Parts: sequence; structure tokens; C-alpha cells
Amino acid sequence: MEEISVFIKGWMIGIAIAVPVGPIGILCIRRTLAEGRMIGFLSGLGAATADALYGAVAGLGLTFLSDFLIAHRIWLHLIGSGFLCLLGIRTLLSKVSELGQCAEENSCFHAYLSTFFLTLTNPMTLLFFLAVFAGIGVGTAKHPYLAAGFLVSGVFIGSAMWWLFLMVFTGMLRGLFNVNRLKWLNRISGLIIIAFGLFAFLDLF
Repeated sequence: MEEISVFIKGWMIGIAIAVPVGPIGILCIRRTLAEGRMIGFLSGLGAATADALYGAVAGLGLTFLSDFLIAHRIWLHLIGSGFLCLLGIRTLLSKVSELGQCAEENSCFHAYLSTFFLTLTNPMTLLFFLAVFAGIGVGTAKHPYLAAGFLVSGVFIGSAMWWLFLMVFTGMLRGLFNVNRLKWLNRISGLIIIAFGLFAFLDLF
């Protein structure tokens, strides 16, 4: 029963951390509308995997790794802001050849890896998990490693379920977008993602 309770808590945390619409949400929505549900979902799944990885670092007490990530959080933040700007520029300049297809093919692997890397460059996610997991008391459980495993699994599944729901719902709106609207979608979402990147850079100072 304890493991089920911990899993449900992790599931709720996974949803809570995925729901706020940020640059990754904008990117996934844009990819779904322009390239289909699968590309959009795999993009969200990359973020969910990174969240689960940070959760595992916090839950399993891998202090040597968490200390390293926190110590280099400024450089990671800088890399993340630069990567955001790069993704925004690429989105802004991407060409639409026909309805729902970009002239530059975006592979499933690239869709997954780009959001995975982008989420990893935000060490604040690790600090969030360290605080939450300490509050839940994973380390004081009868079987701490088993509890941590159920918690991290819950985080991943909760986050993945949210991305699946969002991409299915967004995919229902694809019929409203013709080539011209997709061009404007690329421009607007690209500018928004660039703005997120610039804000993240300025936030360092």
C-alpha cells in the first residue's frame, strides 16, 4: 500500500510539473500542429524523461551528481537559454511546403532529444525534486530505494499522460490550419521561444 501511495504522489507531481505552459509546451504544440501528434508527443516525452531522470537523482540520493549539477547550474542555464534561442530561430525560419509538413524534416529522434536536452539544462527542476521528495519522506520509508523507484515511475507516467492528452487535443485542431496559418504559427511560436530564451539569459543577471 505504501508503494501505491508513493506512486500516486509521483503521478500527481509529474502532472503538476508538466502542466504550466512554457517554452517546451509552446514547442510541442507547434510541432503537433505543423508535423503531427506523434512528433508533438515524442517532444513532450523527451521532457518527461528528463524530469524522471532528475527525480531519480533526487530520490536515489545521488549526491555526487546532484552537487555537480547544482554547482554548474549557471553554465547549464546559459546553455539552455542559448539552445532555446536556437530552437526559436529555427522554428521562425522553418518553411512550410504543404499542410502539416515542414520542408525541413524533423525526425522522431530529434523531436525527443531536443526537449530532453532542453529540460536537462534547467537544474532548478532538480532542486524542486529534492525539496518535494524530502517533504514526502522517501528517505525515511521502510524500503527507500523501492519507494524512490515508484515515485519516479509515477512522475514519468503522470508527465507523459499530460503530454499525450495535450497533443491529442491539439491534434484535433490541425484541420483549422492551412499553409498560410502554419507560416504564421512558425513565426509567432518562434518569437515566443526566442523571448523565453532571452528572458532566461537576462535572468542570470
